[in-house]
Amino acid sequence: MQTSDVPSGEIGSGLTIVLLQAILTCMRMTLPLAHLLLTSFVLVLADPAGAGPVERAEDRPEPVPPEEYTLYDQVIQTKFLTSRTSLVMIERLTVTRLGPEGKDPPDRAYFDENRFFEGRLEPDLVADFLLKTRRPFRLEAKFHFGVPYRFVSDGELEEPEVSLGPIPAEFSPTDLAQDAPPTIGILEFSRVGFNRREDQALIYVGDNRPDGSGAGLLVLLHRRGRVWTIVNTEVLWVARREE
Repeated sequence: MQTSDVPSGEIGSGLTIVLLQAILTCMRMTLPLAHLLLTSFVLVLADPAGAGPVERAEDRPEPVPPEEYTLYDQVIQTKFLTSRTSLVMIERLTVTRLGPEGKDPPDRAYFDENRFFEGRLEPDLVADFLLKTRRPFRLEAKFHFGVPYRFVSDGELEEPEVSLGPIPAEFSPTDLAQDAPPTIGILEFSRVGFNRREDQALIYVGDNRPDGSGAGLLVLLHRRGRVWTIVNTEVLWVARREE
C-alpha cells in the first residue's frame, strides 16, 4: 500500500485554510442580513409606534362601577322602552361631551351659563358629574331592563354579544315610557354623578338615530331609601330628521 509523501501537518493546515475560507464566505453572506435585522430592531426601540399599535393595560378604559347600572336601567325603562321595543343598542364607552356640538369635556362654566334645573343642582353633584366626564369608561353587560341589548363600538355592532337582562322584581309594565319615541337609536350615556349624600344623581343620555334625528337629555334622580326615581329632565339638544 502506498502512502502520501505530504506530511500530516501540511494536510491539517490545508484543511484549516479551507474551513476558514468557508466560514468567511458564510459570514460575508449573513452579515448584511444580521445588520439589517439589528438596524430594524434599533429603529423599533427608538419609535415604538412604527411597530404598529400596541394596546397597553393602562390605556384601556376602566369599567363603570356596578352600582351605576341601576340608574341606567331606570332611565332606559322610563324614557325609552315601549311594549314594542325588541332591541336596545348602547355605545360601549361613556361620553366625554354632552351632544354632537358639546364641548369636550364640559366644564362648570357650561352649567353656570345654562342654569340647568333652574340652577338648583348641588355644587358637589355637578363637580362629581364633571369629574367623571373627563375621560371615557367602559360599559359592560350589567344592564337589567328586560330587553335584549347590544353594544356599539366605533359605529359597529359588536359580535356576537347579545344580552337579555332580567326584569327587576319591582318593575311593572306601567313603568314603560308613555311618551317614548317609536324607534330607539343608539343610546349613549355619561357616568353617573352623585352628591356627597348619594341621594341625588345626574346622568346624560343621548339618542342618536340612523336618520339623523335624536336628542340629548340631562336626567336628575333622587333616592328614597333604596329606590331611585327620576324627578326632572332637561333637553340639551334636538336633531330633526333629514328630509
